[in-house]
Amino acid sequence: MERVILGIDPGTVMMGYGVIKQVGKSIQFIEMDVLNLSKERDVAKKLHKIFECTVTLIEKHKPSCLAIEAPFFGKNVQSMLKLGRAQGVAIAAAMSQRVSIHEYAPRKIKMAITGKGTATKEQVAKMLFRLMSMDEIMPKYLDATDGLAVAVCHSLQNDISTSLNDRTAGADLQSVPHKKKSQPSKKYSGWDTFVAQNSTRVS
Repeated sequence: MERVILGIDPGTVMMGYGVIKQVGKSIQFIEMDVLNLSKERDVAKKLHKIFECTVTLIEKHKPSCLAIEAPFFGKNVQSMLKLGRAQGVAIAAAMSQRVSIHEYAPRKIKMAITGKGTATKEQVAKMLFRLMSMDEIMPKYLDATDGLAVAVCHSLQNDISTSLNDRTAGADLQSVPHKKKSQPSKKYSGWDTFVAQNSTRVS
């Protein structure tokens, strides 16, 4: 099996993304970075840039699927609304390119990478560097490693024996949740399906 996975950590200030290539049981790092929207004040322009960036990444890397982090349901309604908009635009961009969508809760992503659902961004980043044999140089924005973590999380769902590379196979089995405990990601085949399953999030 060979496939490319695009992972996105959505946001209207910073959108993190990571791209990996899975070949059999080996996962190779391709790219990670952020779309920095902190200087853009117009909400509509922010969303347009998220759409364009997602489409550009898809056209560049030709991923078979998009793995995206679900908005965190906290007490700040405005923040939830902004994150929901950012996520929805990225999903729409992927659907416009006929790319399948898989959604994961933040806790599930952290659990898949570190074995701890309450892990910090720094802990997630360090584990990714260790497991993928990357130079441990923290990126300027940890949103980039968050995006990469979403992609790696998805790669681990279909084959529990998948290692992050041949050299680290079996090194951190606790970082991979048991398949029976794994909750399936949400997958949408089209915009109508997405709306039907998320009526409370789309108006």
